[in-house]
This record gives sequence, C-alpha cells and structure tokens, in this order.
Amino acid sequence: MIYYKSEEEIDLIRKSSLLVGKTHAAIASLIKPGVTTLELDKIAEEFILDNGAIPAFKGYGDFPNTLCMSPNEQVVHGIPNNKPLNDGDILSVDCGVLKNGFYGDSAYTYEVGEVDSEVRNLLKVTKESLYKGIEQAVAGKRLGDIGFAIQEHAESFGYGVVREMVGHGLGRKLHEKPEVPNYGRRGKGIKLKEGLVIAIEPMINMGTKSIHQHADGWTITTADGDFSAHFEHTIVVRKNKAEILSSFEDIEKY
Repeated sequence: MIYYKSEEEIDLIRKSSLLVGKTHAAIASLIKPGVTTLELDKIAEEFILDNGAIPAFKGYGDFPNTLCMSPNEQVVHGIPNNKPLNDGDILSVDCGVLKNGFYGDSAYTYEVGEVDSEVRNLLKVTKESLYKGIEQAVAGKRLGDIGFAIQEHAESFGYGVVREMVGHGLGRKLHEKPEVPNYGRRGKGIKLKEGLVIAIEPMINMGTKSIHQHADGWTITTADGDFSAHFEHTIVVRKNKAEILSSFEDIEKY
C-alpha cells in the first residue's frame, strides 16, 4: 500500500526533514582529521533531543547509534566508532529524526581535510545524480524515470550504481512503499502522483557496483574496496516540479 500525504502531513515531514538538515549542520564544521565518528554521533543525538525530536535510526532494527557514518569504502549503515578520521577521507553521514509523528531523512557525504580530485569528482557526480533523479519526480512520470536519470548520469563517468540498497517512501514510518531504486528504465514502474513523499538516495561507487555486507549485520562496503558516495533528499512529488523537503543549505555554509 502506497500512502499519499495531505498538505498537513507534508508540512510535518518538512519540519522533520529541515531538522535533519540542521543536525547535519551541527556537525558539518567539526568533520576534520582527528575527530571520531562517535564524538560526532553524540553531538548529533544531543542536538536532536534538544529540538524535541527522537533519533530515527537508534534502536531501529537494533542499530546502536543516532547516525549512520560510513567512511571511504563504506557505502551505508556504518556504525560510529572511536577511530579518528584521517586527512583525505570522505564520510557519508545519514541522519533521520522522528518529530510530531513523522520522519525526516537525509544524507550527505563530507570531505575530510584535503581530498583527492578524483574522489571529489565522485562526490560531485553523485550529488548531481541526486538532483537529476529529483527532476524526474513529477506527477505523470514513472518510478523508473527517477532511477534511469540517476544511473545514466553516474555510469557516464564510469561509476558503479549500487543495486541492492534503494530509496524509499516515508511518513509515519521510516521506510514505506515504494522502494526507489537508483537504476531503472524510462517509462517503467508505478506512475508518480502528487502527494507521494519519497527519499531519493543515490549510492555511487568509484569502481564496481558490487557490495559486501559485514558480520556486524549493518556495515556495507564496496566489493573492491574503492570509495563510495551517498547523498539523499526527502522530496514530495508535485505537478510540475518536485518539492525538496530536506535541505543542504545549512550544511554548505561550512
């Protein structure tokens, strides 16, 4: 069952999503060599609680922390730890909150110190892929149009598009139908209708599209050990142009 949201519900999802962006901003300036992901995680958790919300990921399927923090070859679902970040690393940070009964969800991949130009290009292209997918999220298009736009752009640079991990609907639940793949065929899949709220989240690898799940049950890495980038927005399908409910604006001030 796909749930289409009323304007009142969309407004509450927007508020949750904007709080996710502000949580990102609370740690963005602190992401530098020497800091640990566990330190960043604690700051984010306190920020979310101070703003009257609940960390969406903590305890979800027994995930132990507030943020999914995935450096370098980790694609998604990395568990924060006490290992300091190094100059030249990248760090995917995925954050979700629950506030007023509705979820918000957004991810951003950060540079740590001075990052190699090839890696910076991976981040640039992955973020561009996200916005190309969002451009297709209008009423009358189909779900496959979103995935096709993301895949076509990323693969034109020789990058691998992860198949097993996908975007999703969200609202009163963190993960709702439909699944939103980052690959697909034009004109295929469900027809998009106004009021559909989805999280679009390209996970793009520098090398192979293949991934490996670790024994902790969470951490996903690239099969070849090469870097991976991840950007995510929560959006709502509208008539002529999708509305982005989350925001990178506060993040990018840093």
